[in-house]
Amino acid sequence: MARYSRIEVALTMKENGMVPLFFHSDLEISKKVLKACYDGGARLMEFTSRGDFAHEVFGALNKYALAELPGMILGVGSITDAAAASLYMSLGANFIVTPVFREDIAIACNRRKVLWSPGCGTLTEIARAEELGCEVVKLFPGDIYGPEFIKAIKGPCPWTNIMPTGGVLPTIESLTSWFNAGAYCVGIGSQLISKDILDNNDFEGLKTKVSQVLDIINNIKNK
Repeated sequence: MARYSRIEVALTMKENGMVPLFFHSDLEISKKVLKACYDGGARLMEFTSRGDFAHEVFGALNKYALAELPGMILGVGSITDAAAASLYMSLGANFIVTPVFREDIAIACNRRKVLWSPGCGTLTEIARAEELGCEVVKLFPGDIYGPEFIKAIKGPCPWTNIMPTGGVLPTIESLTSWFNAGAYCVGIGSQLISKDILDNNDFEGLKTKVSQVLDIINNIKNK
C-alpha cells in the first residue's frame, strides 16, 4: 500500500516543483536513474507503465526506494483503467497519473486515499475531476495547450492545481513561462532523462541536470 497520503504527495509536488518521469525495462538501469534523480534533489518519480512486465520492474524499484532512498515518493503513470491502477497500488504506488480522465480510476484511487492526477484538456474535465477529489490535474499534452491555457484557467478557478506534462523543457525560459502562468508543478520526461544519458550511462550528468532544474524552479518561485 501507499506509504504517503495524497495530501503529502500533493504538498511534495508543490514544494519540489518537478516530477521526473521515465520508463526502462531494465531494473538496474531504473535504479540508477532513480538514485541520480534522488541525489539531485528530486523527491518524486513517475514510472510510466509503457512496456511488458512494467509492473514487475516497478514493484522491485519501489522496494529499492523504500529501502535505500528515504523520502522518495514513487508513483506510476500512463495508467488507463482502474484494474491497472489497483495493480500498481497493490505494489505500493504512492500516486497514479493518467493520460485521460476516467471516473473508474478516481473511484479506485479514492477508495485507498491515493493521489490520482488525470490528464484533462478542458475546464469541464478539470471541474469534474475536482468534484471527484482530484488535488492536482495533469495538463496533457502540455505543448499543445501552452502556458496561456493555465493562466486562463486560473482566472475563474484560482484553486485549481495544474501539472503540465509534455512540452516542458528544462530551461529557464520554458520553466519561467509555465510557473509564471500558474503551474503547480511540472512533469518532465525525455527532455530531462534523455536517450543520450541512458545510452552513455551518464547518471552523474543526470544528477547535475536535476539539481540545476530544481534550482531554476526554486529561483522562479521565490522571485
